[in-house]
Amino acid sequence: MQTIEYDRRYRAIRLNDTLLFWALAALVLGAGLGLRDPWPADEPRFTLVAKQMIESGDWLFPHRGQELYSDKPPLFMWLQAVAYSVFGNWRVAFLLPSFLAAMGTLWCVVDLGRRLWTRRVGLYAGYALLFALQFTWQSKKAQIDPVVVFWITLANYGLLRHLLGVARERKPDWPMWMLGWAAAGLGTITKGVGAIALLMLIPAGIASLRGWPVKVHAARAKFWLGPLAFVAAACVWLVPMLIAAQGQPGPEYANYVNDILLRQTAKRYGASWDHGQPTWYFLEVIATMWLPTMLALPWAIPAWRRRLRRRDPRYLLPLAWWVLVVIFFSIPGGKRDMYILPALPMVALALAPLLPGLLRKSAVQWTAFGFTALFSLALLGGGLTMWFGDPGFERRFVAERSLEDVSQALAASVVMIGCWGLACLSWTRRRRAVAGLIATLTGLWVAFGLLMAPLLNDSSSGRGLMTGVGRHIGPDAELGLVSWREQNLLMADRRVAEFGFKAEFAEQMRRGLRWQRRAPQSRWLLVQDVAMLPCIDLAQTHHMGNANRRGWTLVPGSAIAGCD
Repeated sequence: MQTIEYDRRYRAIRLNDTLLFWALAALVLGAGLGLRDPWPADEPRFTLVAKQMIESGDWLFPHRGQELYSDKPPLFMWLQAVAYSVFGNWRVAFLLPSFLAAMGTLWCVVDLGRRLWTRRVGLYAGYALLFALQFTWQSKKAQIDPVVVFWITLANYGLLRHLLGVARERKPDWPMWMLGWAAAGLGTITKGVGAIALLMLIPAGIASLRGWPVKVHAARAKFWLGPLAFVAAACVWLVPMLIAAQGQPGPEYANYVNDILLRQTAKRYGASWDHGQPTWYFLEVIATMWLPTMLALPWAIPAWRRRLRRRDPRYLLPLAWWVLVVIFFSIPGGKRDMYILPALPMVALALAPLLPGLLRKSAVQWTAFGFTALFSLALLGGGLTMWFGDPGFERRFVAERSLEDVSQALAASVVMIGCWGLACLSWTRRRRAVAGLIATLTGLWVAFGLLMAPLLNDSSSGRGLMTGVGRHIGPDAELGLVSWREQNLLMADRRVAEFGFKAEFAEQMRRGLRWQRRAPQSRWLLVQDVAMLPCIDLAQTHHMGNANRRGWTLVPGSAIAGCD
């Protein structure tokens, strides 16, 4: 009877631990869903493309306004459009793919940790990933990266289950092998780098040749099911797109195919034209944006070394793949912090088996305590300075984003988060400092989603600007956009005229003036200040203030008389 009662209590504890993790994950990642609009730089662009897919019915060739949009494949925008078709609300639909992708990534890591080690290790891997700052921040944004991270992690999940044989007593798992390759294919048509998951085969092949307990099974015919699955997944978009492009007149669609398949992939990798950074840039990203998870690295490296000497492939494959990903993205000159985000789930997986022992160390506890204290004090000090002081940074931040009406509320929110962190530390003390750290970060992300993001929304999304524009010109006026950004077209309260996105500002202005002269009494131009012409009578214009760090002015037809 005592054994039965013990088993019942043990199962209840396990269930409670699992439910607690997933409840925290849903809270941290989902707080604020539906409470804000898309924010630049990327969110309005993707949402605008998805919105135009719904309106035009053209899902194969994304458009930004009247122009084809060839920077990224359309799969992410498809997901947003599908979410809108289900929920009918863009505030929910534009963020939902990122939320679901982040939850899916966590599931892959937790389940793989359970299969490779234990259920407890799986949960530790989930916590290490969930509370890494970059993962949470990117997962709460409607960018492509959370979705591509999910596909790459799912690919790693399938490949590792096959290579390590954890599901069938170390026998190959061919369905998982195919899943891994197919997920890499879907990742590739989400963002071209999705295929980096297949770099896992390099350390796996070398380890197999050196006698490690890793089997690639390259000599078997079923090996080729993987590459076939990759091609089949990629062809979901590629084949229909190429066939449809062949039937389109003019060079526009041919240029689209060339740009998205060559210039935005191989050419961009070999000769990056933006985001230049030094070779060591990603080491800085790992040391800062992967906190607090990377605080365990000084103790983890010796432990990893000991396990690699024992030839444990459960550590070798994720760690070697992490190194290969960092090297791959360090080669080109163009670098952005989110490029190496796909490596973070595998790092969390390799770190998780060590955490139960590491968290009992006094030095680790003090490190977690110190990080939480410094983080909370920095927030508290910054918030109080904003509230009572008048620092130059705060003045610029408020002025560039037209936040005068909400600056005090923002400061109060920051102060509240800092106080919450200090309160958590006073409750958990040093021995449970990691619990205090988790509680602090949970409070940060919940406060950001429920309080700070709605306060920032009108300015950050462009909704405040476009609402003011609609109110000023009245419901019957026509509106044209010059030197516009995606949020202007997305947030407009009426159908608008636009004169190209990639065209030079001067050319957009010339086109806009021609359009306005045909009905000067009813047509207005919203012009970014940098595109204003000297011939425009500024006395008759109306400056709408700053939004997204840009100044905007409404130009009525009467103000352009000198531009004939």
